[in-house]
Amino acid sequence: MASHRRPKQPSRTRVTVLTATAAAAVALSSQAAHADPSQSKKDVKSEVDKLYGEAEQATEKYNGVKEQQDKLQKEVDDLQDKVARGQDELNQLRKGLGAIASGQYRSGSIDPSVQLFLSGDPDTYLEKAATLDQLSGKQADQLRTIADKQRRLAQERAEAASKIKDLSETRKSLGEKKDEIKGKLAKAQELLNTLTAKEREAMQAADDRANRSNERVNLGDDVPASQRGAAALSAAQSKIGSPYVWGATGPSSFDCSGLTSWAYAQAGQSLPRTSQEQANAGTRIYSQSALKPGDLVLFYGDLHHIGLYAGNGTVLHAPKPGAAVRYESINNMPFQFGVRV
Repeated sequence: MASHRRPKQPSRTRVTVLTATAAAAVALSSQAAHADPSQSKKDVKSEVDKLYGEAEQATEKYNGVKEQQDKLQKEVDDLQDKVARGQDELNQLRKGLGAIASGQYRSGSIDPSVQLFLSGDPDTYLEKAATLDQLSGKQADQLRTIADKQRRLAQERAEAASKIKDLSETRKSLGEKKDEIKGKLAKAQELLNTLTAKEREAMQAADDRANRSNERVNLGDDVPASQRGAAALSAAQSKIGSPYVWGATGPSSFDCSGLTSWAYAQAGQSLPRTSQEQANAGTRIYSQSALKPGDLVLFYGDLHHIGLYAGNGTVLHAPKPGAAVRYESINNMPFQFGVRV
């Protein structure tokens, strides 16, 4: 016999939960439908700028390691040249002593002490002081010279080996920094690729406008910090529009410290390679109002960005990957201090 029981009605609590869930879903759908379409673009730009900043931090570290590598390579080359010259000198000394021994041998009077030396280590031999009495004054002097030369060569070879090890470790660190920079830039590009073609064009147009703003910038009439500072600023101004390329020092592309070091080199002043080192290249100026055209300007707490003060609250710099050398307000970045070279 069929059952005719009434189906169980949902409880009041269950109805309330279902109703609330449905209402929430409708609200979320409504919010999604009315979401600001530019929000994702804004988030992407913010993240890309953050990655570019991190890439620049890594670039300055890379520049420092690269400078260290170049210095070590020169030291290794100099030491190896020194060792090679020392070995040649040692060979000549040995040859001279050998000639004496040969003459003695032909005359049948070779000194047994010289014979012993030629077949062994002069350092060990010279420790036997009594044996020196068997040598002529000239032979003893030659033996001492050879022993001293061998000791110096051994020290120089050990020093060269240590420098080569340091160089190998530095090269490894350099490769890691390079990979880090490339990774940051690749991630930034991946984010940019998530934007539509129209959104990417809008971002590029904004950057182009920033580059073109150089045509309208008002630098005021501030007196340059010095003749050299004025010359450095003038050199940097000649590179407006040149692309930012990490690790580049000119003359066709630059990173931030590459631009400042290149500009001052044109003015006859050598600067260290990195922004952190350039921070110690002169007198520090902590007040923006005291800055003069040609002064170096440092940004961010770790001093990973640097530019040249151009006057009227404006800095000339190589900003970031994808941008060109250009003027920008000094207030667009966290100012730390200036440096008068």
